[in-house]
Amino acid sequence: MAATILNAIGYGELCHSAVSSPLDNYDKDMRSVKRLATFLAAGLVAAPAFAATPEPGGLGLQEPATPLADEAYWFHDVILMPIITIITIFVFALLIYVMFRYNRKANPVPSKFTHNFTIEVLWTGIPILILIFIAFFSFRLLYMFDSEPNLEQVASGEADPWYEVDAEAAAEGWINVKVQGHQWYWTYSYPDLTDADGYAIEFISNGIHKGLSTDRAKYEELGRADFDTQPKNLAVDYPLVVPANRYVRYYTAAADVIHSFAVPAFAIKTDAVPGRLNQGWFYIEEPGVYYGQCSEICGKDHSYMPIEIRAVSQAKFDRWVETMATGDIDAAYDQVSEIAALGDDTTSLAAAATNEVFEDK
Repeated sequence: MAATILNAIGYGELCHSAVSSPLDNYDKDMRSVKRLATFLAAGLVAAPAFAATPEPGGLGLQEPATPLADEAYWFHDVILMPIITIITIFVFALLIYVMFRYNRKANPVPSKFTHNFTIEVLWTGIPILILIFIAFFSFRLLYMFDSEPNLEQVASGEADPWYEVDAEAAAEGWINVKVQGHQWYWTYSYPDLTDADGYAIEFISNGIHKGLSTDRAKYEELGRADFDTQPKNLAVDYPLVVPANRYVRYYTAAADVIHSFAVPAFAIKTDAVPGRLNQGWFYIEEPGVYYGQCSEICGKDHSYMPIEIRAVSQAKFDRWVETMATGDIDAAYDQVSEIAALGDDTTSLAAAATNEVFEDK
């Protein structure tokens, strides 16, 4: 029980941080503190699975749902925002000072010089140093997004300095998904998962909102009555389904024009280009519903090309695959229409509550 509690609050991450550089693990330490606070509250409240839905009037980035998003948000919040804030305040103060100190009334006789060696060196050298400082962190982040973790190495227990790893998930291997963009819908296929006839499981995903008066009727033809509760321009008829706590590798392509597969909570945005195969990866930390949209202008219905990803438990995902293999896509959807946190134990409740408690922070 003690080991379970320590894992729930991220004790393993804190131990790892003790032997790693502070900058590399600042974000992991902060997540551990959040998980500790949430664990203490989990006995009082059981939270539902996480839903990455934009809120009207929301400020800032969505709550991160993957380790990659954690890293990207840390880079934004801890490195970029302080730098741009200091620069903005400095430039604004400098402008105010110049306007009052060197206006016609305060300085009737202007100076005649045209160069100042010291100032020119400073305004050239300081920006260079700032860019080098930013590059030091951004190159690491770009590497993490571009280079997927070596799951064989992770599964064998070898430490990986670049990623927050899950050896148990690594031993299960990759979940591979191909994402094909069309005007104006997505096609998802699972090349490693086949139906009864031996073909890869594949289906089309359309947004349920098209800006037409017939949207509700078409949705209700599917036998569903929750049109009013679906997030506008984000919900789809058949979402992409993946298991939580598994490494997912996706490939993007397009059948007509350039599209872009983007999910803010995962901090991913990968172009889908005709005649080219791009790829990326993610690891969803908690079950839930995550939304995105095509982020490349692709024609008149570009704004009606949403992405909906449902992360479920491995057992529920296996049942969904079995049902999809029979060709009954509506029955498969029913199996993932409701998503709960992993398991019923205290650890799972604490983990699920993490996103709920800090969703608006």
